[in-house]
Amino acid sequence: MSELKAIIFDMDGTLADTEDIHRRAFNLAFEEFGYPLNWSHSEYKRLLSISGGKERIRHCLESRHLVNNERKELYEITDAIHRKKSDLYRQKLVADKIELRPGIRRLITESGQAGIQLAIATSSSGKNVVTLLDSALGKNSSELFSAIVTCDTVQDKKPSAAVYHATLSELGLEPENCIAIEDTKNGNLAALAAGMKTIITTHALTVDDDFSGASLVLYHLGEPDKPFKLIAGNSYNAHYVDLALLKLIHSPPEAIPADQGLSNYARVAAK
Repeated sequence: MSELKAIIFDMDGTLADTEDIHRRAFNLAFEEFGYPLNWSHSEYKRLLSISGGKERIRHCLESRHLVNNERKELYEITDAIHRKKSDLYRQKLVADKIELRPGIRRLITESGQAGIQLAIATSSSGKNVVTLLDSALGKNSSELFSAIVTCDTVQDKKPSAAVYHATLSELGLEPENCIAIEDTKNGNLAALAAGMKTIITTHALTVDDDFSGASLVLYHLGEPDKPFKLIAGNSYNAHYVDLALLKLIHSPPEAIPADQGLSNYARVAAK
């Protein structure tokens, strides 16, 4: 039986609830460049099916015929808007004092103490990752992660498995030794395509996504005093995601039927 050796996190919407900060930053950038775009919550929810900020910008500029048909011009405008948006996004991360989603800090601490490697596989940029981690987890917290793979080095966006293949390579691990935590349909598909089991922590913008194939779908990882809400999968009667539950999901014991469970305390004996 394979051993769980690493947890790979997506970033936006998974580590922290950042998607609306992205949306507002996009809109401010559009306004600054004089484009009549202002993404509402519902529109941005639809646009999340397109992985990557540049890709979303290009889609809207093209579909609304806001630029000439010249490909070079489209890409230059897209890059300029996206650079401004990224600067605004990082400013807002710090100004808004962004916090990690429930259970993230606890799971990172517990896993690190147990010798489980941590990694991030994201379509966002390295600067965005460092800003988020420094703001929400603490200065130099990126050092807690054995691998951080971003769009700076992997161009293919999720649902392509490329970012996960690159992360596994950097970790030096096989997919059966890892579990991925994601928040979107594309992220789930990417991790599954790379051969890993997935846990989904959904939110208002992705709650209606199709998460077929995920081992567990929740609203958040939960805390001992703030239990998660189970959407799909077998939580083994646990109320928050800890390392013991991850190990059960990674390598389910045959002796525990799917319709029965173990509490977070009783499950320690099953490790």
